[in-house]
Amino acid sequence: MLRIILTQLFLFLLPFACYACYLWLSKKGDNPESWSRGPVAWLTVAGLFLTISGFVAVAQFNRAPEGTQYRPAEFRDGELIPGRFE
Repeated sequence: MLRIILTQLFLFLLPFACYACYLWLSKKGDNPESWSRGPVAWLTVAGLFLTISGFVAVAQFNRAPEGTQYRPAEFRDGELIPGRFE
């Protein structure tokens, strides 16, 4: 669960980090107007789009194979057998 939360947080913050790098490389980072409402609103929209796309991708690609049943991890003869689909 933590992996999913961190992945989605990374996807949301990615546009902000790219914009900050752009400002730093173009030497415009000293101007406080660079972070005005306009750019921040578009960065928020882009971050939300990436986050929603990430949730859709996780839902699509983390499915169990059809017709299988999940067997949780268990101990057998003192050995841990990881969870699996059968």
